[in-house]
Amino acid sequence: MFAKDFISAGTIIERVPMLVFPDSEIQNEDGATTLYHYCFEWGKGTVALALGYGSIYNHSYSPNARYDDLAQRTKIFSAIQDIQPGEEITINYNGDPDDLDPMEFDVL
Repeated sequence: MFAKDFISAGTIIERVPMLVFPDSEIQNEDGATTLYHYCFEWGKGTVALALGYGSIYNHSYSPNARYDDLAQRTKIFSAIQDIQPGEEITINYNGDPDDLDPMEFDVL
């Protein structure tokens, strides 16, 4: 996901509804399905898919955006620093932009 226009720090990028479902629905006999890689951990035994662009922001340990729960099934994505046109919008998948806990995948 790349910024089309300048986004100043503190700007809400988008609010997205979340589709919540049992995590068993993203598993098959071989393990996780492709959908697994686009879901947020939600609660015990559940995951959530963010609508809008919410599930396709890439991970970074030095993100320029963050996400927070706005309501029971709504996330808000906002800029935590100025984002220039053409710059990739990234979030820390751990939730906290400063969380350096390792991911389940290789981080470039």
